Amino acid sequence: MLNLIYKVFYIFCFSVSFFGQSKKYTIHTVAFYNFENLFDTNNDVYTNDDEWTPNGSQNWTTEKYHQKLQNLSRVLSEIGTPENPNAPALIGGSEIENRDVLEDLIKEPKLLRWDYGIIHFDSPDKRGIDVALLYQKKFFKPVTFSNIPLYILKNKNAGKEDKKEESTEEESEIVQQNNRVFTRDQLLITGFLEGEEINIIVNHWPSRSGGEKATSEYREAAGKLNRKIIDSLQQINPNAKVITMGDLNDGPYNKSIKIALGAKAHKADVSEFGTYNPFEEMAKRGMGTTAFRDSWDIFDQIIITESFIKPDFSSFKFWRAGIFNKPYLIQNSGQYKGYPLRHSTNEVGFSDHLPVYMYLIKERK
Repeated sequence: MLNLIYKVFYIFCFSVSFFGQSKKYTIHTVAFYNFENLFDTNNDVYTNDDEWTPNGSQNWTTEKYHQKLQNLSRVLSEIGTPENPNAPALIGGSEIENRDVLEDLIKEPKLLRWDYGIIHFDSPDKRGIDVALLYQKKFFKPVTFSNIPLYILKNKNAGKEDKKEESTEEESEIVQQNNRVFTRDQLLITGFLEGEEINIIVNHWPSRSGGEKATSEYREAAGKLNRKIIDSLQQINPNAKVITMGDLNDGPYNKSIKIALGAKAHKADVSEFGTYNPFEEMAKRGMGTTAFRDSWDIFDQIIITESFIKPDFSSFKFWRAGIFNKPYLIQNSGQYKGYPLRHSTNEVGFSDHLPVYMYLIKERK
């Protein structure tokens, strides 16, 4: 009982020493995870989900589906520990078939007690994969939310690059009549985290299928849309706190993030209304969230506006960020030893991406 009381207290208060002074802080974890093909077993006639059915190429049975939910719930419940034993207050997710799979996910025993709410819209992606936000109802109160479409046209050079640069990810659907690339919407949520207004954008930018260089402009367009959303929020409130997170299908050093979005690697370089990306330094150190042909990169990122890094902890501010890379998430044998443990015909894994997270802290009065 004493141990339980201690844990409950620790959720709301912890001590950090700054400049030799120990202060108490409220802490919350913000996380993002690409759930990799979180499909139910039903055949949806409006999407290309045939392979994720019992008779499909993945032989996707009810047993496998529930194992996938169990695996994901374990990860989500553990992200950010031990610094914060509370599960993440905010979780962005991608590669989600529909709201039903999220309803099943939050009912898993490891997540049920945290009482998550769901914000989700169906996207125009032909495979039917969407982005969503899970939030702990006791901490976060959403006020407005909308899905903002990304309008881009097919690059005539896409698909002409050398095959070695092609991604194993999904193809975005292209409508021949107008050459539009149908990809995931950007999900914008505004709400209050323990009474403080926070804006969140959840992303899954266009893939590299067809070649990294040939499709770069698609992700640059996504970065520009992200920047436009942030600008709009800052016009309403110059001190708007914005978190943009997701599977960006580019590393922190690519044009979509460095130029279109304008994210900086160092706090000192972030100007007023600018954005800070703590994952760029991790990439420079060789860390990664996904691997392709023995090369690691950080496609999964959480980027914040300058208002989160001001040196005043009277409101929620950025503390630190990380990649959740526990050993059980890694393949320990075979051809892909050392890679993220994803689904295969022999094993229901977790994802081909590792989750990322950051801590927000506020000094307790």
